Amino acid sequence: MGIHLHILLLQCLISTFVLNAFAFSDETVDKLIPVKSDGYCSRILRAQGTRREGFNEFRLRVEGDPEFYSPGTTYRVTLYAASPSYFRGFTLIALKEGKEGDKDEDYAGNFEIIDEEDTQFMTNCPPAVTESTPRRRTRIQVFWTAPPSGAGCVILKASIVQKRIIYFQDEGSLTKRMCEKELSSESATERPVINCCACGTAKYRMTFYGNWSEKVHPKDYPRRANHWSAIIGASHSKDYVLWEYGDYASEGVKQVAEFGSPMKMEEEIRQKGDDVLTVIKAKAQWPAWQPLNMRSAPSAEFSVDKTRHLMSFFTMLGPSPDWNVGLSAEDLCTKECGWAQKVVQDLIPWDAGTDSGVTYESPNKATIPPEKIRPLTSLDHPQSPFYDPEGGPITAVARVVIERIARKGEQCNIVPDNVDDIVADLAQEDKDEDDTPETCIYSNWSPWSACSSSTCDKGKRMRQRMLKAQLDLSVPCPHTQDFQPCMGPVDVSTCMVSEWITWSPCSVSCGTGMRSRERYVKQFPEDGSICQLPTEENEKCIVNEDCSPSSCLMTEWAEWEDCSATCGMGMKKRQRMVKMPPSDGTMCKTDLEEVEKCMMPECYTIPCLLSSWSEWSDCSVTCGKGMRTRQRMLKSPVELGECNEELEQVEKCMLPECPTDCMVSEWSEWSECNKSCGKGHVIRTRMIKLEPQFGGEPCPETVQRKKCKIRKCNRGSSDEKRRRKEAREKRRSKQSREDPQDEQHPGCKMRPWSVWTDCTKLCGGGIQERFMMVKRRFRNAQFTSCKDKKEIRACNVNPC
Repeated sequence: MGIHLHILLLQCLISTFVLNAFAFSDETVDKLIPVKSDGYCSRILRAQGTRREGFNEFRLRVEGDPEFYSPGTTYRVTLYAASPSYFRGFTLIALKEGKEGDKDEDYAGNFEIIDEEDTQFMTNCPPAVTESTPRRRTRIQVFWTAPPSGAGCVILKASIVQKRIIYFQDEGSLTKRMCEKELSSESATERPVINCCACGTAKYRMTFYGNWSEKVHPKDYPRRANHWSAIIGASHSKDYVLWEYGDYASEGVKQVAEFGSPMKMEEEIRQKGDDVLTVIKAKAQWPAWQPLNMRSAPSAEFSVDKTRHLMSFFTMLGPSPDWNVGLSAEDLCTKECGWAQKVVQDLIPWDAGTDSGVTYESPNKATIPPEKIRPLTSLDHPQSPFYDPEGGPITAVARVVIERIARKGEQCNIVPDNVDDIVADLAQEDKDEDDTPETCIYSNWSPWSACSSSTCDKGKRMRQRMLKAQLDLSVPCPHTQDFQPCMGPVDVSTCMVSEWITWSPCSVSCGTGMRSRERYVKQFPEDGSICQLPTEENEKCIVNEDCSPSSCLMTEWAEWEDCSATCGMGMKKRQRMVKMPPSDGTMCKTDLEEVEKCMMPECYTIPCLLSSWSEWSDCSVTCGKGMRTRQRMLKSPVELGECNEELEQVEKCMLPECPTDCMVSEWSEWSECNKSCGKGHVIRTRMIKLEPQFGGEPCPETVQRKKCKIRKCNRGSSDEKRRRKEAREKRRSKQSREDPQDEQHPGCKMRPWSVWTDCTKLCGGGIQERFMMVKRRFRNAQFTSCKDKKEIRACNVNPC
């Protein structure tokens, strides 16, 4: 009788647990275990059902598996069941270590709901999270924000309801202990030491489902150009971090986050050598959401092994300042030394910390200094499209499914795997088709191209792969191209128009004006109706907003250059020139170049194969600005039709500036001799018109002097007479300086010398002049000996 009563009591407890989200009745709990407090939370903590020792089907995980938490940092917490297990209900709490949970202050940090359909806060125990409805599930996720500094160690605990058994574990896979990181550490979230005990290798297929749409995200959803950028990631070791919450974005992460360009990130990944096993790449999705029956979701395959068992990837929400979704260091190695069979993650957007925009189409505004990567929240900014004044959760905008498709080599998992997918070669599905020798190492097949036929006629589609290595040259490697027959879609267009012709010049040269562009109808509807598509567009244009005399006048922007990418997301730029610098001599501070994102047709949809671009040629000049080119070749078979891809590219190149030699003016006329008799000298000058630059020839002399001799001076009969004459001349000179009116010259009386004129240049060699005018001419004076005089001398000969 007692046994039956115990079973009945347990069944009643389980039923109440499942249907009422662990809402145990006070009477039932009191019968199980006496409690010291009337608090409902403490009663749930003490409620215990049947448990199995060593039962590890369920696991509680904090993203990145950190042993320490940073105060105030937000972490993603996941509770999941290993396939084929599932659970119907759960409870999740965070307690300060050593606390009983019977007081509010015993709980640490705060949970944040991600998916309201899956999770909710417990009605009678607000610090706890439980299920919204009791149903079969394999995974739930919430955010947990760590408590402020001084909280000490924290215990995250989970309880599980599966079938008719309640599991609550105080230790093991459903309990996670994290302690506060020391304040002296300034590094980002500490990376745990992750060791994998699995054997062999495993191959996975990652499929990305974007559900970011106006339906699930109604506020300020961008109607134009919404898309997911190309996916970039890698399977890698614990020693390499592509990106991580709480860390700073690398240049590659920044390029993806702001522009959707994966090129720099791929370069960074490939530089990591042995830390990376597979580079993960998948095409962009344009527009961001389409029903699955219209297009297949982007996917990619990758492999993992014992040392490189982590998987990371990310993709950009376009357009946006620097918002992305992705996974960071997702561990595919299980604690049972096996390989995870399936991982499903719902993804919310995160901020890369490199751009300060708050709306989808905010202008570029760099965050200086950069901030750390963090999840977006509903309280970031009132203008944010995710803003919720009540601080509700952000709806997941994407889902990624990672499925194991093959294993290779000897396996050593402790718990037997329920799926037999061990193959002789991870590329077995390809080897069935072409029997690839083991000595030929290929990349994965690319997605199939679009059908070569655009009508209902039969055509061909193609995929390609690259031969990465040929270990034995005596063994030939099979083809790298594969073809399939296909049927093109029906062309339902009724009105065909040309591309837009270039915009006309702005109607004004300064201020706000108008410009227009046109296109023409290439094909009218077959039913004879009028084509409704517009053939003319007008828009405002602004040239030189500041039209004051001291402003910097610019030319109009040139046309945008071609997109840097032939498919997917790329970059394009345009330039303008200074038309007139400011009249006050200041430098122009206006941008001469603009760069923006551009979206080309989806990659792998062009029915032609091209070789890789050759290296850029040498610059066409040896110094200064020139041009360089690069080429590629068409590899597609003729039957695929014409290929419109460009085979040559030309771009500007800039080498060190060319040396500029010094430039000087012509020589001036020789000055008059500085002596009236005997030996003297004359000078001439020239000015520096251009200083030498970048190692050019230095400036030559700017002043030249040469001797002059007009006539001999009269000499006396004796040295005494000569000395007396020199003494008289000195006295006369002194007297003339004191009394200019008395200065005499043979045959005339002269006025005193004028002051020197201002130098003609402030630097680089100028000249000065002074004059002596005739005051009175005597009757016996000769014209040549009595005339106005002028003297010239060099000045400011120091270089500019």
